[in-house]
Parts: sequence; structure tokens; C-alpha cells
Amino acid sequence: MALTAFLATGVLLTACSSGSGGSSSGGDGKPRSGGTLTFAVGSDAGCVDPQQVGSNDTIYSLRQVVDSLTDQDPKTGRIVPWLAKSWDISPDTTTFTFHLRSGVTFSDGSPLTAQVVKDNFDAVPELGALGTLAQGYLSGVESTTVVDPLTVRVKFKQPNAQFLQATSTFSLGIESSASVKRTPQQKCSEGVVGSGPFTLKQYVQNQSITLAKRTSYDWGSSLWSKKGEAYLDKLVFKVVPEAGVRTGSLQSGQVDAISSVGKANEAALKGGQVNLLRRANPGNVFNLGLNNSRPLLKDVKVRQAILFAIDRRQIVDAVFPTGTQPATSILAHTTPDYADLGPDLTHNAAKAKSLLDSAGWRTGGDGIRTKNGDELRLTVSWFANAATNQPALELIQQQLKAVGIDIVLKERQISQFAPTLQSGDFDAVWGNVTRADPDILRSSYSTKLANFYHLPASPLDSLLTRQAATTDAAERARLVEQAQRLIVRNAYVVPVVELQTQLGVAKKVHGLDFEASSRIQLHDTWIG
Repeated sequence: MALTAFLATGVLLTACSSGSGGSSSGGDGKPRSGGTLTFAVGSDAGCVDPQQVGSNDTIYSLRQVVDSLTDQDPKTGRIVPWLAKSWDISPDTTTFTFHLRSGVTFSDGSPLTAQVVKDNFDAVPELGALGTLAQGYLSGVESTTVVDPLTVRVKFKQPNAQFLQATSTFSLGIESSASVKRTPQQKCSEGVVGSGPFTLKQYVQNQSITLAKRTSYDWGSSLWSKKGEAYLDKLVFKVVPEAGVRTGSLQSGQVDAISSVGKANEAALKGGQVNLLRRANPGNVFNLGLNNSRPLLKDVKVRQAILFAIDRRQIVDAVFPTGTQPATSILAHTTPDYADLGPDLTHNAAKAKSLLDSAGWRTGGDGIRTKNGDELRLTVSWFANAATNQPALELIQQQLKAVGIDIVLKERQISQFAPTLQSGDFDAVWGNVTRADPDILRSSYSTKLANFYHLPASPLDSLLTRQAATTDAAERARLVEQAQRLIVRNAYVVPVVELQTQLGVAKKVHGLDFEASSRIQLHDTWIG
């Protein structure tokens, strides 16, 4: 039996384009092998293990190094074969049996076997703070069993319908036995060996990631158009933090593609030898992730006041690329089982002020509210992995000050995102999480899992557990909708804006495609 995962799109990504010095198609429009694709991204996560990375700028490159058991069709959401040629799922969705392709090898020459898959999954709980995505997908595993050399069985303690889609993600990309045996820190700093169409050749932190084509590759996803090895010989991902410099580099031909094209740079790229590629990303929208254990934020009225004080449309129009949508739920509209809660997220400064009044917060001489001698001040941690982060937060800062809330913005290194959540030492964190499945809500907000935002135990937990277990599509949609309503109406976190990935790609680059979560796939990409 094969369960169908539903369509979702989008992610915070960066696409790559063909590189300077690439081979020519001769003008006949036919794909040609060879060449280097050079891609400028805005940040470096400080880690080159796909099982431990959550930042899209780094995922762009690392997705090319590892294959997954399955893939997800970006048009239909259907789960299709990749390293697993087929699978069986028990009627109660507790047991998943994968039948692996024969002849697959890792770039160190070792074969893909059921034991390797077992070793990968067994090691995920030991990844630590940076492995939270993979750990969430495998939470509740009872056992992973080698049935025979090419058959592996994963059994969960409770029904877990989301797991099939999870096997299509980069977070559960399969690494070689030698890589699995290394410490998480070693994998982060030195990289991993995968079975993917490209191999990691060099990593210079905060400067570049260089990949080389694997010439013997012959087991791509069933969704890919080209069989065998990739077209491109080499991929170079350069870290260029300044958006204007990335744009100028693309215009001048120094790079072939850039990530995170913002509104300010759209006009400069239109009408030239550049295509702007856009796609909304599924999963949790950009939000203020509130630490519900902080004294100020334990009060639901304060959290709700923050939610109503934010003018999402103003932020979208002023900061974000063309086509971006304000948040109308905690889930983006491209996520399966999204529910439109737009009326609950309408800007209403008067209501925000009323909530703060009723909570006992009085406006002081400087406009900032106080209560029992304490000022209503919160620090928002943010990370420079998207050009829109700082201007969006500066607008939020102004909007919240208008109702008497003082916001202090604290920039942190992108490598500190997971450790910051793990430590709990924050008032609020600005971020989003992409996944083409609504189970991202459970990974993010269930108190039975990591619970980074320190939500209190509530009926939300039961809803999130039940939606992950049911095989009834209508019932799952109902449960997911209820969960979204509880999250939004209790303002456990504050949704602000959907992430729309916008890449600038030179017109000579062909076949650069988004996958289901709007990350990029470069196996079929060529220069001409």
C-alpha cells in the first residue's frame, strides 16, 4: 500500500545557475554536459551535514549530495520512488517496509544496504541540537529492522502517517556507513559521503561550498528527466551577504544565479539576461516565535496584543518580493490542510491597546507601557539568512512601539539558530520552517517533542498527535484546522508573512527546478 502525501510548495531557498566557463549548447536548444554553475547565497549555516542543516542557503548545495528513500512530486504531492523502488505500509500506519534499489553506491564506493539505512535512522537521535528536523520525523520509532540486505522495516510505537513524506526530505537523506559513524561535530565541519549526483569537494566556512559531479551516478529520482549522471561538472556556492552585491554579480555575469532577491533589486534584474523564479514555501510562515515561559509572555493578552498590533500588509508591501502574501494562518497557504484564518490576523491597533490596558499595562511618558515598575520590553533574536529579515523586523518594531511595546532587535549568527532555541534563552525568535506536510505543526509546537517555544500542555497536543496518526484525509484536515486555530487564537506564536522564494537565474541556465518544498534540484540543470 502506498499512502499519498499531498502537494505543498515553497521554501526559503536559493537556486543555482550555470557557471562561468560552462559548455555551450551550440544554440540548438539541446542539453549539453559540462560546465560550472556558480551560485551566490546570502549566508552559511556553518555546517555541511544535510541531516543537521535547516537554513535554505546551505540546503541548496547539500541537497545535491544525498539521495532520499523517496521523492515528492511538486505538482501533485505524490510520493514516488528514489532509493526505495517500492514500499509497504501497515493498515494502522505503524510499520513502513522499504524495498531498496540494487546497485546503488556511495561516493566512497560502499554499497547502499538496509543496514546502512538502519544505521542512519538509529543515529538521528544522537545528532543533538542541530538535528531537530530529522529527530522530529523519527520521533516515536520503536525499531528499525534489517529484513534482508535490500529490505528495511521501520516500526513506530503509534500510528505515524506523516513518515512516508518525511522520507522524501533532505533531513533524512541517506549517508554512508562511514559518515554515520562520525560525530555530529565532525560531520558538520568536514561534510558527509552521500550517494547523490554531486560530491562535496571543498568547504570554506562563510566563503564557499564546492561540489563536483559524480561520474558513476545512475539512480536518480523517478521525477528527474535525465537518466544517469548530471549535466554540470561543478557547482560553486559563494557566500555573498550583501543583496546588492549579489545582484550586481549576476548582472555582470560573475555568477549565474542568486538567492533571496528582494523587492529593492527586482527592477534591476528585470528586462535583462535574467529570469526571476518564484515559489511560495509550505510549512510554518515567518513568525515571531514567542517563548511562552517568559513572565511577560505567559499572559495571553500580551501575546494577543502583539498579534493584533502587527500590520502584515504594510510589511509585505514595503519589504517583500512581488507576489508575497501576508500570513493568514501559522501555515502557508500552499501547505496541505491549510485553513484560512485571515480574520484572526487582522491588524487592529485599538484592540491591541485594549488588551494591554485590561492586562494592567499603562502607557509611560516615553510611550512604552509599564506595570509594577517593569517596562513592556522584549528582545527578538534574528538571523541574517534573508535580506528581508532586518527591514521586516524594523517595521514590526515601529508597529509594536505604537501600542506601547518596546522591541529590541538582536542579530545572531545563523549557526546559532538551533542552539538559541535549544537553550531557551530568548524572548522571541524570528524564523520559519518549511515542510510540505502539516505535521510541521507537531514538530514545532507539540509539548511532547522539543517544545522550543515552551508552550503549556493543552488540547493542542492531542490534536497534533491525532493528525499524525490518522489515515483518513478528511479527519486529518479537520484536526489540522483545529490545531491552527488554537495556535493563532492563543497567539502561542505570531504569524506575520509567508515566505516566497525568489531567485535570480541567468537565462543561459536551463532545467533548474524547485522540488516539492521549493528547494532546488540541479541534476537536470545545464548551461546553454
